[in-house]
Amino acid sequence: MATLLDPQARGRVILVGAGPGDPGLLTVRAVDALKCADVVVHDGLIDPRVLDIAPPDAHRISVAKQRAKHTLPQEAINALIVAHVRAGSIVVRLKGGDPFIFGRGGEEVEAVRSAGLPVEVIPGVSAALGCAAEAMLPLTHRDHSSAVSFVAGQCKGLADQDWSGLAGKGRTLVIYMGVATCPDIADKLMADGVAPDMPVAVLERGTLEGHRAIKTLLADLGPMVEREKVQSPAIIVVGEVVDLSDAEDKLARWARVAESAAA
Repeated sequence: MATLLDPQARGRVILVGAGPGDPGLLTVRAVDALKCADVVVHDGLIDPRVLDIAPPDAHRISVAKQRAKHTLPQEAINALIVAHVRAGSIVVRLKGGDPFIFGRGGEEVEAVRSAGLPVEVIPGVSAALGCAAEAMLPLTHRDHSSAVSFVAGQCKGLADQDWSGLAGKGRTLVIYMGVATCPDIADKLMADGVAPDMPVAVLERGTLEGHRAIKTLLADLGPMVEREKVQSPAIIVVGEVVDLSDAEDKLARWARVAESAAA
């Protein structure tokens, strides 16, 4: 793999996937990039221990993003990166998960290349892979799922997105950024023909402190998220493979509570 990781080469940017949260899931290559950074432009949920890998005198710039509230718009982030590279800095653009899975890494690569500057991308463990592994949830399985798809739950025009055929028997659907829109997501999938009793898991704060994995049935997705007060970051997994996981069955728990109350 060609690399720009030459400490003598100035004026360049390295997009680095920081993984789903746990610093132990950083790649060796990501650690090497951080160690040579002059500037670290980082997402908001990056563990401080990851940022500490960069030299003490490296300039750390947070460009944290939340739903409908961005520290900087994407165009400004692109301009910030380009400006520091043109000044001769080694810029590490540190992104949660993997830069090319809902990380806007493609847009940033385009901006840097359009400016005629060198760029490298170091992949990271995506949230889907890290969170699923922690919950013992196999995204594919010879007996249950031969295909897996990734979608974003809060992209522009959720109702207009065509997810038909992505979820159902023999398939796994992973939904990023879907906590706020999960009732609409459940309705959308059931309208597309996915069975209301299809297993669904919510993996909250995967690989981070306070993580939890909970599951229910598709028709109960919205109510469960509300009952359990699920907060972002979290991913949603829809498919039969959910039943193989260690996720706690919250629908069964509430059924037991209801039975006890009626007794």
